[in-house]
Amino acid sequence: MDAELFPRERVSVAPGAVHVPDRLDSGAQQALLAACRDWARPPAGLRTVRTPGGGTMTARQVCLGRHWYPYGYARTAVDGDGAPVKPFPAWLGELARRSVADALGPDAVPAEPYDIALINFYDADARMGMHRDSDERSDAPVVSYSLGDACVFRFGNPRNRSHPYTDVRLRSGDLFVFGGPSRYAHHGVPRVLPGTAPPGLALRGRLNVTLRVSGFPDAT
Repeated sequence: MDAELFPRERVSVAPGAVHVPDRLDSGAQQALLAACRDWARPPAGLRTVRTPGGGTMTARQVCLGRHWYPYGYARTAVDGDGAPVKPFPAWLGELARRSVADALGPDAVPAEPYDIALINFYDADARMGMHRDSDERSDAPVVSYSLGDACVFRFGNPRNRSHPYTDVRLRSGDLFVFGGPSRYAHHGVPRVLPGTAPPGLALRGRLNVTLRVSGFPDAT
């Protein structure tokens, strides 16, 4: 009830890690969802990620700019259909830069351009284990947007996958940015909350749009 009566406030979850609720209004959420649906289509579309140990991730993924696979990046969908990865649009990079300025202040906006997007789709049973985003060569802040069903987002520490950590409920339209001393913090999604997406969004499940700076010398 309280969440409906009172606006949610932005929260500094850890040094350099900020949750900004309702950063995208309904129109912006609809536009981003439409773009995600286009990106998810083949070639180099939504695929199941296979881990080096032979398992599979329960969240499915599509990439822009560079194709991520455990544990590296490629220009083609090397563990999918082999097609060239879709380009990273300039407007998405501008969104990332504005988001960093909003969450962490203008001094935290990196000089390098944002050039990678990892878009994960979670159905009701999908999870994401604790991990670090450490395959890039840049320590620029990571920008993350949520669409659709809410989730429990577990934000931990850079040292290990266990305590201390903080559980945050991310809802559709929420922004989460982590950089500075929290850039390499472990994080994951232990639970999706089915049926919590805004009715007008027409999305069953959760999309997470994560924007990063690769830092690769040939990024441009």
